[in-house]
Amino acid sequence: MALEHLTKETFVAKVFDFETNKDWKFEGDLPCIIDFYADWCGPCKMVAPVLEELQKEYNGKINIYKVDTEDQQELSAAFGIRSIPSMLFCPKEGQPQMAVGALPKDSLIKAIDDVLLTAKN
Repeated sequence: MALEHLTKETFVAKVFDFETNKDWKFEGDLPCIIDFYADWCGPCKMVAPVLEELQKEYNGKINIYKVDTEDQQELSAAFGIRSIPSMLFCPKEGQPQMAVGALPKDSLIKAIDDVLLTAKN
């Protein structure tokens, strides 16, 4: 199952309309992870198959998207992406959280369970 690549247009529709809203307002139906990556980035290539596995394991519970920082420079700049891989964890409620670096699978699972699937009280 290939991960969906977001453009600025699809990001605005599925995640956050950063041009209209100053404050974070999640637009999606399911919590998501956005992987900011580049094709030339070694650590990004190491994380990619792990994210594909997680998409299968959490199918129907979360979405995992990819944003090519070379192709979508405006989107990367809007989120202050300076190093890759960077992952934005977007819960349905509450503020998103950014993680930088190639996280191992167990760390990603912990972040999914703690940030995305835990109901915020």
